[in-house]
Amino acid sequence: MLGFVLRRLGYGLAILVGVNLFTFILFFSVNTPDDMARLNIGGKRVTQEQIEKWKTERGYDKPLYYDAGKAGAQRVTHTILWERSVSLFALDFGRSDARQAINIGHEIKVRMGVSLQLALPLFILQVIVSVAFALLLVFFRHSRIDFWGVVLCVLMLSISSLFYIIVGQFLFARLLKLVPMNGFAPGLDAAKFLALPILLSLLSRLGGEARLYRAMFLEEMGKDYVRTARAKGLSEGRVLGRHVLRNALIPIITSAGSYLPYVFLGSLVFESFFGIPGLGAFVIEAITGQDFAIVRTMVFLGALLYIASNALIDIAYTWVDPRVRLQ
Repeated sequence: MLGFVLRRLGYGLAILVGVNLFTFILFFSVNTPDDMARLNIGGKRVTQEQIEKWKTERGYDKPLYYDAGKAGAQRVTHTILWERSVSLFALDFGRSDARQAINIGHEIKVRMGVSLQLALPLFILQVIVSVAFALLLVFFRHSRIDFWGVVLCVLMLSISSLFYIIVGQFLFARLLKLVPMNGFAPGLDAAKFLALPILLSLLSRLGGEARLYRAMFLEEMGKDYVRTARAKGLSEGRVLGRHVLRNALIPIITSAGSYLPYVFLGSLVFESFFGIPGLGAFVIEAITGQDFAIVRTMVFLGALLYIASNALIDIAYTWVDPRVRLQ
């Protein structure tokens, strides 16, 4: 186990360095520091003095990769690459390009808590409801319940999440006035603001997840151990709960684990539409405001979380299936 973890850490670090370097090259190939200055200053008449002042204030007046005018290690450290990209590995995210008063690290800490309040209950409910609904369809397979359940899944899968948001806000917030239209409040008051986004996000994902789990369970139902369990006299419910579900845990963990990065990074669409000040809304604001420092930071964190979630998924395989060995 220890050897596997160390190897995965090595692979993950190499991937993270590659993603970070590629992102840096891509950003500064498309937008030079001068272009970034013009975008952030705005206006039709931007002087070179304004551009140089903006670059100096934010540390973009240095060379990109190598400073030949310095001596020793400063040739590498006195560069934008070192100060804006390598520093991310020390979790030093610096400050916003558009607004120097914003400390990106502090903002992430504050907004992550808000995103978790939305994404963590959604993650738990999504797994429970999707698995339960899929088991129900498999229990009543080849019946009208199964047929119309699959039809419902396809319909839910075909509808855009934006449609759920618009209809949900109109029905539950404007017409029935059960919940606020948008906004957020700290503490226990957050529940009334998060209830509708959680419900709508769950509905938008339920169709695809339930169809996937149903296909997994049906595949397991045709295997020899299921026929053996039935031959022993076990009821259909016990066969599904004790045998089929247990043997389908690996694909369930794979599917659920791929959603883990979103638990921490937030939901871009739902946070933006419902005015929830989480990390998802933070990214949208940064993209809209051409704030490349924040965008680069969130790309780095996204890659880090995906690498970590994949390692956790592999380790979780050993917990649910003793036949799996991490070698």
